Amino acid sequence: MSCASSSSKRAPPALGYGSNEARARYEAYSRLQATALAFGEQLSIPEIVAVGGQSDGKSSLLEALLGFRFNVREVEMGTRRPLVLQMIHEPAAVDPRCRLQHEDDEEYGPVIVPHYAVAEAIKLRTEEHLKKIRAAVSSKPIVMRVEYAYCPNLTIIDTPGFILKAKKGEPESTPDDILQMVRALALPPNRLLLFLQQSSVEWCSSLWLDTVRSIDPGFHRTVVVVSKFDNRLGEFAEKWEVDRYLSAGGYLGDHVRPFFVALPKDRGSVTNEEFRSQIASVDAEVLKHLRERISGGFSEDKYSGSIGFGNLRNYLEAELQRRYREAAPATLALLERRCNEVAAELATADAKLSTAGDIASLRKSAMIHTAAVAGHMGGLLHGAADLDPLEWGLTTDEERVQSGAKKWPGLTADIQPPNAILKLYGGASFERVLTEFKCAACSLECPSISRETVANVLLAHVGRSGGTFAAAASIARAAAQSWLGPLLDTVCDRLGHVLRNLFDLAVERIRTQDSTNSVTGYVAFQAAVRQAHEGFVQELVKECKGLVRHELAAITSPYSHLNFWENSFGDGITADMHGAVTDAVTEELENQAPQGSSKPQAAARVSDCPLKESQLTIPETPSPEQSSSDAKRKEYAIASGRIADVTFATRKRHGMPVGAVSTRIGPLKEARHSLNKTKSVYDEVCSLAIEQFTRIREVLVERSVPAALNAGFLTPCQERLALALGLELFAVSDEQFMDMFVAPGMLEQLENERASLQKRYKTLRSCLHEFRTLARSL
Repeated sequence: MSCASSSSKRAPPALGYGSNEARARYEAYSRLQATALAFGEQLSIPEIVAVGGQSDGKSSLLEALLGFRFNVREVEMGTRRPLVLQMIHEPAAVDPRCRLQHEDDEEYGPVIVPHYAVAEAIKLRTEEHLKKIRAAVSSKPIVMRVEYAYCPNLTIIDTPGFILKAKKGEPESTPDDILQMVRALALPPNRLLLFLQQSSVEWCSSLWLDTVRSIDPGFHRTVVVVSKFDNRLGEFAEKWEVDRYLSAGGYLGDHVRPFFVALPKDRGSVTNEEFRSQIASVDAEVLKHLRERISGGFSEDKYSGSIGFGNLRNYLEAELQRRYREAAPATLALLERRCNEVAAELATADAKLSTAGDIASLRKSAMIHTAAVAGHMGGLLHGAADLDPLEWGLTTDEERVQSGAKKWPGLTADIQPPNAILKLYGGASFERVLTEFKCAACSLECPSISRETVANVLLAHVGRSGGTFAAAASIARAAAQSWLGPLLDTVCDRLGHVLRNLFDLAVERIRTQDSTNSVTGYVAFQAAVRQAHEGFVQELVKECKGLVRHELAAITSPYSHLNFWENSFGDGITADMHGAVTDAVTEELENQAPQGSSKPQAAARVSDCPLKESQLTIPETPSPEQSSSDAKRKEYAIASGRIADVTFATRKRHGMPVGAVSTRIGPLKEARHSLNKTKSVYDEVCSLAIEQFTRIREVLVERSVPAALNAGFLTPCQERLALALGLELFAVSDEQFMDMFVAPGMLEQLENERASLQKRYKTLRSCLHEFRTLARSL
């Protein structure tokens, strides 16, 4: 049986569905809507979205609006995919003409015959799509165009009904998936919500009213429909009861007037004409009941326009037409903008096709693009404000996480430099990392120094110049190399990460500032540029690590001006004097109680045991417990003649017999007893080492390293980056170069993209011409 109009059937008279102008406007919007859905265009077209719980009557309402039944409820078409119903009032279509739009095209398929096979066709398309994407629900709509003499000019998006529990065999997340899908469809402000709720549900206990209120808080773009109103009529006896119910009792707001609709319950086999007659009869019966069976009737002047399907249908069509008329100027401007944008995309596609086989042209375009990337990076390092920092910038914590350097070596405290919470990029981010490095380095104290370390260093300096001062400098140098070195490696890694981030920012600046760039769409080429940039930055990081390590080595060198310990002498004592005195106090170290013992050893008290000449020992090493001030006083005593022979220590070290030494024990005992009154040599060495470590750190952090990092990172980026990228990308054969642009099947893909853009442009131009014609008639 065909759905085409028969010559034996008369076309019905016009039912007041609007003027020719209104119909032309509606059909223009319908075609524009089909184009937007097919090509994924985001156009703010006025639309109606039907929402509500399952079994609240949405499917029955759609059938009533269409003017014929097609067993929609038997296949539950609205539970898993949205359905866009484009109803066209066509007086010549005595039988419904139903066609489904192709899934990925704006064209429509053939007329479905017989018309009651529509539901099965929708079910089949839904199952095929869900099987393909392996999901229980999908937000991709099915578009059906219906031309019929008994339907209004109206477009409604039927959504899956809200459910509380998934069906058997469906994922448990199905209710939430449906809720999120419906919210996404209803949120755009250009869409009018048609919310259905059964009359048996009280407003105060409505399950889905709060959901609709969260989408449209003031119900300013929501039409509330109370379905199955005839089920509620038996509960009314008095006029005040009816009026209170019809007013919605204040639950919806004073400006909201719900519609109350009842539809035929008979699901038997009836003709389309009988179905429409039943709809009209139900409307008449509801009004008759309210007028005759309710004591006092109801406030007809206030509520009669809200009762019955006919009033709802007329309101929806008039409201949609009003919104179409108001949106026409904005829609025309939007179409003109989109046509220009698609035309630019089409020109880019043409340029890609024309240059795909032209190696010389591709090389030139690629070189220009590469130079632009390098130039924009230099600009970003100098400071730029054209990119939104909230989108492209990073905080200090975000930089740490992305770079993999979450902590500074040797520090447990969380270092927060100034502006740590601000999102920065480019030169600002570079400077913040330098400041953070300075904060971290200044927070690093000289590590604790053990007695063993001091003793080992002092032993190693026997016979050398410098004594305690040289030992302290040696300890400070070793500590600086061990503890400051890892900090230098970390700051290089962090700065390298800042430079890596510049690539995406540079590409974005090219995209927004240079629409004529013809190589931005080549993924393989862009990947090659990114890889070359990554290699360049990686090499810079390696070079800078070597550079700052060299600075550290230079500053901690024994020949550095920071390590001339002699400058610390203020009293003119010579190194030989210092070596002589250290020998005089070794006995104090030898007789010292073991660590952790409270009693000294028995042989430790020289003052109580007179020594024979054969018992004298002249020690060669200073003790960590010896006071440097005592040592200097002893050196002065030796120099002034209080101790006769100052050569005894050196001679002892050269194998001279002890008996040849002329000694005066008294002054030595006096010097030894004064040790307890001043701080020990160990404390003096530690103090000098800490002072020297601080001096090394200060010079390294404030002067040496920042200059080296600026020279190692910023200068190469500005002077060498473009050349480095060019050598990496273009110093190759033509065949290797073209691999970045023409992959297997690339030309065919470009041709398909161009064909799709050409089709989209042609369709949008057609819609634009149609709306211009409408605008002139308004």
